[in-house]
Amino acid sequence: MGVNRNRNPRRMLWIGGLVLSAAVMAGGAATVLASGIQPDRPAGQPAVEVHHGGEASLVVPDLAQAQFLGVSGHTLLLFGLLVAVGGLLFGHHIYHQVRRMPVHQSMAEIADLIYETCKTYLLQQGKFLLILEVFIAVIIVFYFGFLQRMEPVRVVIILLFSLIGIGGSYGVAWYGIRINTFANSRTAFASLRGMPFPIMEIPLRAG
Repeated sequence: MGVNRNRNPRRMLWIGGLVLSAAVMAGGAATVLASGIQPDRPAGQPAVEVHHGGEASLVVPDLAQAQFLGVSGHTLLLFGLLVAVGGLLFGHHIYHQVRRMPVHQSMAEIADLIYETCKTYLLQQGKFLLILEVFIAVIIVFYFGFLQRMEPVRVVIILLFSLIGIGGSYGVAWYGIRINTFANSRTAFASLRGMPFPIMEIPLRAG
């Protein structure tokens, strides 16, 4: 099998393009913000403070003061976090439940082969996302830290939650691929019995 020698130059072109795009976007943002010219106003009238839009400029109200059906907003938020944790535990339970279902050895081997192929793809995508996150982090630090002049702690929080968002999506994709390869092999084995209900029930449980 011949070695593809065009892979590395092509990858370098992609990385160079990302760097150039990041520099252009950062420079454009700096130019727009730095050239914030105040409109003409009558003599003696004080300058009007300009508020720039964006999620970072939102003022979040005190959730404890809001009430919904007699329950405070803070309590509802904590309840939502408990629901999220419960969803993780439920997914963990379903994962082991589907994995313990009967399956033929050859079907399980094919499912593992498909999973290993998908895992290789996921690892490559993870490396690409980490490279992309480096450029995103540079833009975040430059925009919020130098242009918006936010406190370093707030900039670190923004960076942290960008990583959490990427990691959450990446983990959900990995979990979905793994449990689906389990469910497909178990469904194929259950179809040999000639009963339609397991063929419908196993994919629904995994999904």
